[in-house]
Amino acid sequence: MILYYLQFGLYLLLMLVIGYISMNKTRNNRDFIIGGRTLGPFTSAISAGASDMSSWLLLGLPGSVFAGGLKEGVWISLGLLIGAYANWLIVAGRLRSMTGRYGTVTLPSFISKRFDDKLGILKVVSTIVILFFFTLYVASGLKGGTLLFSHTFNASEHLGLIVTTAVVVSYTFLGGYLAVCWTDLIQGLLMLGALIFCALLAYFAIRGQGSQILAASPNAFQFKTSWISGLSLLAWGFGYFGQPHILARFIGIRDVKDVPAARRIGVTWMGVCLVLATVIGIIGIGYNSIHPLPGLNGEAANSERIFLALTSALFHPLFGGFVLAAVLAAVMSTADSQLLVLTSSLTEDIPFIASQSGKKKAMISRFGVVGFALLAFLIAYNDSGSILGMVGYAWGGFGASFGPIIVLSVLWKGTSKWGALAGMIVGAGTIFVVKNFINIPGEYFYELLPGFILAFIVTVLVSLITPKPSSEVLEVFEQSKHEVKKVPLLSK
Repeated sequence: MILYYLQFGLYLLLMLVIGYISMNKTRNNRDFIIGGRTLGPFTSAISAGASDMSSWLLLGLPGSVFAGGLKEGVWISLGLLIGAYANWLIVAGRLRSMTGRYGTVTLPSFISKRFDDKLGILKVVSTIVILFFFTLYVASGLKGGTLLFSHTFNASEHLGLIVTTAVVVSYTFLGGYLAVCWTDLIQGLLMLGALIFCALLAYFAIRGQGSQILAASPNAFQFKTSWISGLSLLAWGFGYFGQPHILARFIGIRDVKDVPAARRIGVTWMGVCLVLATVIGIIGIGYNSIHPLPGLNGEAANSERIFLALTSALFHPLFGGFVLAAVLAAVMSTADSQLLVLTSSLTEDIPFIASQSGKKKAMISRFGVVGFALLAFLIAYNDSGSILGMVGYAWGGFGASFGPIIVLSVLWKGTSKWGALAGMIVGAGTIFVVKNFINIPGEYFYELLPGFILAFIVTVLVSLITPKPSSEVLEVFEQSKHEVKKVPLLSK
């Protein structure tokens, strides 16, 4: 146990050192939010992946496969992989070019500029959507830290929540975007390493006893599903187009020319991690049937502990602390990015604060990190739902609210302000209605599926009958279109 404390301490100290170094390179609020657009493809790609995957990768996905077999995990993973690739291919380069030309650094400010929203209606509505759904999203990440500390140190869930919140706030408060991206790079590589070694050790531990998996879970290798459930699981991929913390990496990448390399790196990292997390869930079924694992059996069983339980059982204490730190890395790599987007919307998209000087806004951003983290802490403290459930709600909310209008904003110059507003409202409204009032017995019906489709259709229809943006705004669209065409792997 002492080794675990030392290893966790070293890891957390490294994160704080990165935050301090980044603070010295952060001169104003734009540096705090997008790091001066100085990061190359490798850091941007791994950072985007790590901020996306979060504790869901190490806790939610293996837990889902452990509890229900391959069906849910494989279809969700396939949808996510397709969605991530399409997002890098379709949105990344165009969004980087357009935000650079518009001089915008946040998603609401880009939407407002792109659609010539002089009254600021779109900026206000999109800021409200971000503040609501991201606070829930951060809370889901903090719950992941709770599981980690309660499992590893036999600590109370409340103490685990406090420690996780304090660490994430500390280095994000200090260094902003640069600290978040550099720590996300380390955390992404640590997550990958932890998955590789856990999968290998678990495989060798039960090699030759594969029948134990089917004996313990007859449906473990079942892929077949109904068309409603299958489409709903694949629809998780739609969410990528609307996630502000992922889109922020596109906005902050060094150059449009870096996007193809970043796409290859990011999608490869993601594909390997998803496969390994799924494998751990399956192997965990067999291992648990032979060697019952704590926290996975009995009335208080929680399938989302499978990675933690396997790590504790398989790794020597000399390495176990670093591996378990990967879970904390997964938690922090998403929570820090989301806190940064929350505070950037606070300082760049609320008129009174946006008019302040750069240094004042940077300070407001830092204290905004603290405020939003405390709010998320309270939500996580009082919520008893699963990590996967909380992530699904927030992911769907962003995917339906922003996804269609982001895709259309970079591909179709005919998208109008009123079309974007209608699509955003319909998307968010559909998520709320389906989540709370519509249930199909025996089916998994993800609210993002109807939310994205309806928002897309409404955005197009309303745009066809309402005035288009000004010629000055559309000129930027054409300039960005030509810039992207100069990068062969983006124009195809």
